[in-house]
Amino acid sequence: MPEQNKDSNFYFSFLILPKPKREAIETIYAFCRTTDDIVDEAGDDTEKYARLLLWTDELKRSLYGVSRYTLLNKLGTIIHRFNIPVEHFYELIKGMEMDLTKKRYETFGELEQYCYRAASTVGLICAEVFGYKNEETRQYAINLGIALQLTNILRDIKSDGKRGRIYIPQEDLRRFGYSEDELLRNVYERRFVDLMKFECDRAHQYYRKAKGFLAEEDKPLFSAARTMGNIYYLLLRRIESVHYDVFTKRIRLSSSIKFLVAVALRLRNKFPKNFHRYVRTELPA
Repeated sequence: MPEQNKDSNFYFSFLILPKPKREAIETIYAFCRTTDDIVDEAGDDTEKYARLLLWTDELKRSLYGVSRYTLLNKLGTIIHRFNIPVEHFYELIKGMEMDLTKKRYETFGELEQYCYRAASTVGLICAEVFGYKNEETRQYAINLGIALQLTNILRDIKSDGKRGRIYIPQEDLRRFGYSEDELLRNVYERRFVDLMKFECDRAHQYYRKAKGFLAEEDKPLFSAARTMGNIYYLLLRRIESVHYDVFTKRIRLSSSIKFLVAVALRLRNKFPKNFHRYVRTELPA
C-alpha cells in the first residue's frame, strides 16, 4: 500500500474529494496502512498473527466506540455514518493474514482471492463513502481492486522476493519454464519476459472489466477511484515500456504526471463531449 504523502498515488487520487469524504477515506486508509504495517514490519510471524487477532477484536469494540485505539473508534463512527458493511474490514484483515501464512500461490484462483481480500475490499469500503446509484458499480470496485493489486505485484516482484514471498502463481512459472529460484535471483531473460507479458495482459483484462461495470451516472462519484486506476494503469504501461525489467528499472511515476492524470480526469468529467477532441489518451477510466 502506498505511503500517504504528497508524492503518493493515494494523495493525488483523493485530493479532489469533498472534505467530509476525504477525511473518511483518510481514516480508512490509516486503518489499512496500520493493518498492513503489522504484517510487514520486522518480527516473528506468530507474534504478528497475535497482533492481528487483537486488532480484529479492537475493531469489533470500535463499533461500540470502546476500542483502546482512537483511530479505530474514529473508524467505527465512519462505518456507521456511511453504513459500510464491517465484513469488508474483516476480509481485508484476512488478506493481511495470508501474507503471514501463505508465501506461494499454486493457481491464479488462489491469487485472485488474495487480491480480492487485499484490495477489492478497500474498493468496496470506499464505494460506500463515494456513494453509487447502480449495484453493478460494486463490481467495478472489485475488478479495479484486483487490477491494482496485480499491478503492485508485478512492480514489486524483486522486493517481495527479498521477503520470501512469490505472488506469481506456480502454475504460470511452470507454463513458461521459469523457476522460482531464477525469480529470486532476478534472472532477466526471454522466459521471464514472456511470463511478465502474460501477467500484464491479465492485469489489463481486469482494468477493462472494471471499466465495463462503471455506469455513466456513477462516474462523477468515483473520480477519486478512477484517478487511482489511471495512475496504476500508467504504472502497468511503465512496466511494459521497460520490457518488463522490474529487476533493474525503477517503476514509478513523477508527481507531475500524477497531477496531470488527476487534472485530465477532472477535465474529462467537466467537458465529456469535447475531451477526446483535444486530448489523446489510452487511460481506462
